[in-house]
Amino acid sequence: MDTCRIPANASKCSGNTMECFMVLSTQAQKISIGILCGLFGTMCIFENSLVLYLIFSSPGIRKKPSYLFISSLALADILASIIFVCSFVNFHVFNKAGFSKEVFLLQLGGVNMCFSASLSSLLLTALDRYISISRPSEYKLLMTRKRAWTALGALWLTCATIAYLPLLGWNCCVLDSTCSELFPFVDDNYLSGWICFIVVLLGCIVYAYAHVLWRARQHVAYMEKHQAQAGKQNTRMRMDVMLAKTLVMVLAVLTLCWSPVLALMIYSIFARLSDHLRKVFAFCSTLCLLNSMVNPIIYALRSKELFSSLRRVFSHFRRQLKASEESPEAESTHKSSVIET
Repeated sequence: MDTCRIPANASKCSGNTMECFMVLSTQAQKISIGILCGLFGTMCIFENSLVLYLIFSSPGIRKKPSYLFISSLALADILASIIFVCSFVNFHVFNKAGFSKEVFLLQLGGVNMCFSASLSSLLLTALDRYISISRPSEYKLLMTRKRAWTALGALWLTCATIAYLPLLGWNCCVLDSTCSELFPFVDDNYLSGWICFIVVLLGCIVYAYAHVLWRARQHVAYMEKHQAQAGKQNTRMRMDVMLAKTLVMVLAVLTLCWSPVLALMIYSIFARLSDHLRKVFAFCSTLCLLNSMVNPIIYALRSKELFSSLRRVFSHFRRQLKASEESPEAESTHKSSVIET
């Protein structure tokens, strides 16, 4: 087992430094974490998988750059849920720490990459709405599928690079520096840099949405004054306003779910965390799963295109179910008529 400098408030741990971060002390706490992770993780995987299916099964939807970014968000949430639940439950509930430093940093990097990609996908979606509303006449020229795929490739590459820096050597064991009180082997300076990266992303999203909402209010006022000019342009404006409001709801949920985690991360850099706060951080971490679970619900309720696609899927499923229920009766009727003949 790798050894490196551990937090001062964890000095009571002897030998295995990984045990210093297993903060859940009672069976009730472990069961609670296990239930939350299992429930949120399962729902998140199911809902985001449904979103991906609805998008890529509808040719008219999957061709739009906006839904490519939403697909990236759904994929990131699925991967984050799988990696987070497996590693988090394995570590905190089952207290399994018999793996190497490299394996742990590989898992932690996967979680950071996926959650960072989820947030970055929201940023691209915000920029897409920004361009759509601020320059509607040039939108199709500026936001092409090729540029959307290029942006997504750069997004995932950047998030992967930043997330796996500890595995590549920026960790407290290689640098012989002080480890974070929240994550084993993670250098405090790296944690500070990652927090800054997330805060910058949030700041860019807030700025983009502030402009989107401002332009959306202008569009609403324009439509109210020119209701006689109902046409394709007004329909496009209504779609932009609806999607802007939807994504603002996503951002609000994101902020509420991530604020406690980020606040405790920042606090851990400047002050020592008590055992109670470290337990609070463990429970607050599950809010990230809650955010990933709520996003698809917002899409289904607010996006008319996805909601229509969902209704078509359910209608097709009901028709198939009804046909399968009626087929045995039809077959028995046919057999009885043959016997009578």
